[in-house]
Amino acid sequence: MQDRIRLLYEGRSKRATRFRYALLIFDAVTILFFLATAAMPFTPTLIAVDLCVAVLVLADLLCRLWIAPDKLRHLRQIYVIVDIIVLFSLIAAPFMGQGLAMLRLMRALRLVHSYHLLRDLRRDSAVFRYHEDAIVAAVNLTVFIFAMTAIVFILRGGKEPGLETYVDALYYTVATLTTTGFGDITMTSGLGRLLSVGIMVVGVGLFLRLAKAIFTPAKVRYKCPDCGLTRHDPDAIHCKHCGHELKIETEGAD
Repeated sequence: MQDRIRLLYEGRSKRATRFRYALLIFDAVTILFFLATAAMPFTPTLIAVDLCVAVLVLADLLCRLWIAPDKLRHLRQIYVIVDIIVLFSLIAAPFMGQGLAMLRLMRALRLVHSYHLLRDLRRDSAVFRYHEDAIVAAVNLTVFIFAMTAIVFILRGGKEPGLETYVDALYYTVATLTTTGFGDITMTSGLGRLLSVGIMVVGVGLFLRLAKAIFTPAKVRYKCPDCGLTRHDPDAIHCKHCGHELKIETEGAD
């Protein structure tokens, strides 16, 4: 059974690929669900859905832990820690308040992080191969925005002037990240100002990385078998570094 589960998570068969794509869809759907219900009051239906999601997240977490060769190292990975935090928020939020529910949005950190999933996308999607840097940069920036929005709302929501709702926190995070600084919501405490510094420093870096990925010439990820260079022009037939002949898969010409 353990070997079968490992093959699903790490194998190269069509069944394993479909399974990993299903996990990606599940992650995306749960993130959209968390965004849609972030500011909603808890109802029996919402609590029941949260518990169902918690069961699935827990099953995924336990399966990954079971097949991990080094379990202690696996537990220290940021995505595992995030899943544990999300599980705690799904179970405890109905009893500890709406603010804790914002931690569910941290599950966005799960998007497109798996090496095996990236490999599947490179193999199956020409669009992803040609725009991988831009897509990954956009995902990272989006994840950062929603993760920081949740942190800002949890730590400073209702404690800073004008910062009362989740939308206020999202508005403040985006305005700070883009250094727009309208001034209608400002942090007055030391902790709030430290959060602002963190948003600007990390967020601007992620934004510039996205801009660079969009406006620089696209490269295809293909490892040269001779020198190991991994980025090449889409129509390259020889490696620019060593001259070795390349066999990059293309969609053909019209």
